[in-house]
This record gives sequence, structure tokens and C-alpha cells, in this order.
Amino acid sequence: QVQLVESGGGLVQPGGSLRLSCAASGSTFVDIPWAWYRQAPGKQRDVVASIIRGGSTNYDDSVKGRFTISGDKVKNTLYLQMNTLKPDDTAIYYCNTAPPTMTWGQGTQVTVSS
Repeated sequence: QVQLVESGGGLVQPGGSLRLSCAASGSTFVDIPWAWYRQAPGKQRDVVASIIRGGSTNYDDSVKGRFTISGDKVKNTLYLQMNTLKPDDTAIYYCNTAPPTMTWGQGTQVTVSS
């Protein structure tokens, strides 16, 4: 069974940056669409960014121009580079296929606060 393990979260001040990583054992990021999702307290889990075969990417309007999704074929790892972070970006971030088909990992907490 594929296991998703997210990492790289933390506490950062507004305007700061973080780079999230997602490792998927037993799967590959190359063949199917993948995405980063986030869930803030009291809110539903939503797609933040997605990447499809060929490298095309899509972003939620709230992160467009600030976040970049990418995948490393060799390391079989999905990344989310987050720049110019805002307090509204505070959430638990998860990776999964797009749409989600795998068991969710534990996620990684991102807190943006001064």
C-alpha cells in the first residue's frame, strides 16, 4: 500500500518561505496527476496546487504567483515551494493524487504568524 509522508512545515513569519516535501512509497509522481491540499482549522480540505503529466501546473488563485509545485523523478518526491507566506496560509498541508485516491498521510503543519 502506498504511504504518503509530508514534511517541511513549521512556524514562519509573514513574508517568509517554506519548502514542503512529499514522499510516496510504492508509487511514482510521473504517471498520474498529483496535488497539494491544505486544511485550515474548521474548514474543508482544498486543493492548493496540482501537477499533471507533462509538467503542467495549476494553482488556486489564493496562492498563484507565490507557490510552486514540482516533482523530482529521481527522488520520487513532490515539492511545494511557498514564498511570501501569509497568515491565511496557516493550515495542515497534504499531498495526494488529483483527485485524491490514496490514504491520506499525516500532513505537515504550516503556521504563519508574527
